[in-house]
Amino acid sequence: MPKVSIIVPVYNVEKYLIRCLDSLVNQTLQDIEIIAVNDGSTDNSGEILRIYEKKYPNIIKVFDKENGGLSDARNYGIPYATGEYIAFLDSDDYVELDMYEKMYSKAKEENSDMVECDFIWEYPNKTKIDTGKIYNNKREMFIYARVVAWNKIIRRSIIDNVKIEFPKGLRYEDVEFFYKMLPLYNKVDFVKKAYVHYVQRDNSISNSQNEKTKEIFTVLDNVIEYYKVSGLYDQYKSELEYTYTRLLLCSSLFRMVKVSEKSTRKDLLNLTWQKLNDRFPEWKKNEILKNCRRWKKYVYENC
Repeated sequence: MPKVSIIVPVYNVEKYLIRCLDSLVNQTLQDIEIIAVNDGSTDNSGEILRIYEKKYPNIIKVFDKENGGLSDARNYGIPYATGEYIAFLDSDDYVELDMYEKMYSKAKEENSDMVECDFIWEYPNKTKIDTGKIYNNKREMFIYARVVAWNKIIRRSIIDNVKIEFPKGLRYEDVEFFYKMLPLYNKVDFVKKAYVHYVQRDNSISNSQNEKTKEIFTVLDNVIEYYKVSGLYDQYKSELEYTYTRLLLCSSLFRMVKVSEKSTRKDLLNLTWQKLNDRFPEWKKNEILKNCRRWKKYVYENC
């Protein structure tokens, strides 16, 4: 059994793919597998993958499918993963060569269900290290967690047992996946070093704001419905209310104000306020929000 399976969705990233793959095939951790999912690329990405598969047949497995988006490609790759832990990496990003060795060692030392590391925002002319806060329980995970999928390794048996997938065709796929997985982790640990280079592209989905920004509502509603169906809603209601409020009034709102079309922008801002007050009419009384200095000043002075 491989120690770590790394699932890499690939779509039209010929400019970045070699750097990504080189950072994976040269990992210091032995016994890894790379599940590369060619998601209907129309550039030379598919040819690059075949060259690497031929050169590294014991490490790389390439799968071709019709284009379905990032979530669909990740979901497609999960059943082919055979490692003890699963990791996800976007094909325009790259990692330090000792990343998975350090994270796997931590997982084995602590018997972790999930291990997380810091990462580097990599812009064309500058870099910035994103240092996360260590959390000691699930409530703190709701408050402080970074919900991206690609700075973590996750015990594969948990994913296999619950069959949680990324939401196909929606933005903010990491948000839904993370919060659905959160209650399932019994042991979470950190390696406090920045290992992932999160490359910022002007034409990336995360930097393109339009009407699809409203898909955050669907993703958050999916999360809440999951907690209700799983019988976890009452246990985590305060945390969910805080998360819903924080995401809508902070990160999501900042994206919406960048939508260039004025009427669309106005509709999205109005819908944000409506959705929040319909879902959680007493959100201003949330105990976590009231005690969290990080968000308290912003929310109570602007809402």
